[in-house]
Amino acid sequence: MTDTALLPKPSTQPGFGPVLEPSQRTDVRAKTVSAGRRRTDKVATIALWCAVLAAVVPLGAVITVLVAKGFGVVNWHFLTSDIPSVTGQTTAACRDITPAFRAKYGINCSPPAPGMGPAIVGTLISTGLAAALAIPIGILGAVYCNEIGVRTRLASAIRFFADVMIGVPSIVMGMFIYTAWVVRFGTNGRSAFAAALALACLMLPIVLRSAEEMLRLVPDELRHANLALGGRPSQGVIRVVLPAALPGLISGSLLAVARAAGETAPVLFTIGVTLSLNTSPFGENTTLAQQIFSGAKSGLPLANQLAWGAAFTLVAIVFGLSALARFVASRSSKVQKG
Repeated sequence: MTDTALLPKPSTQPGFGPVLEPSQRTDVRAKTVSAGRRRTDKVATIALWCAVLAAVVPLGAVITVLVAKGFGVVNWHFLTSDIPSVTGQTTAACRDITPAFRAKYGINCSPPAPGMGPAIVGTLISTGLAAALAIPIGILGAVYCNEIGVRTRLASAIRFFADVMIGVPSIVMGMFIYTAWVVRFGTNGRSAFAAALALACLMLPIVLRSAEEMLRLVPDELRHANLALGGRPSQGVIRVVLPAALPGLISGSLLAVARAAGETAPVLFTIGVTLSLNTSPFGENTTLAQQIFSGAKSGLPLANQLAWGAAFTLVAIVFGLSALARFVASRSSKVQKG
């Protein structure tokens, strides 16, 4: 729409005419917005686009390198096979063995194929157990702090300790679970369950504080309507407040799961080391983050392939969880509006 379309049209009635001539009329917006405000708007727009580029360019570079080095490693064998115990290339001693001697005694001097099946399963088990422990407790704590004991001392104490736990380094959580669980049970204490306890300690404050903020966004009119219709406060929380805040609760839980899936320090102290598949929550296990750390630290060619493949797989898992959570949140919103 042009500026002339916004100008008043002259009246066609007899005796009435435009107040100003067409050459003298102008858009009133040009007079009400000062030149200083227009300059400030342009500067703010440029600064906004610079901030977007500052965030997108590094992210794009990371994703490009990750896809270039990790995508080619990932295949069905990589996703399902055990982790190779030898990550170096063929040794000099093996190269000195003649081909006939190798064939006679079945000596294989070729580097093992990369596999990461146990780490994928271990990541899903430990993160799933941590989510099962932290998400219900965090949401119940948020319900108490926002719906039941809003101004009580206990609610204030819960908020204070949740804020403190958010700032605690992850390695401290790992040392805490190592001291409280692994040291007590010895070698049997190293397991995916122990890692889940450490990850749950990291997830719990995030879930609690994000859930509390989402519950605060629910309009009080919904709570009052429940009471006006004869419903108990507990019924209002279960049937009105929690469904209304469900998209936000899913998003907050997703943030906690994403942080737990990529944690390395707590896992190093608690989960142990294994190269074979272990679907049980007990017994030594491994995760993708642990294998990324080990492979990058090793520096050997096959170890680097394992690390890049594990990094790509971990990002793909987190991306899949994000897409699933957004889908569930959008479906929940459509159901509530319908």
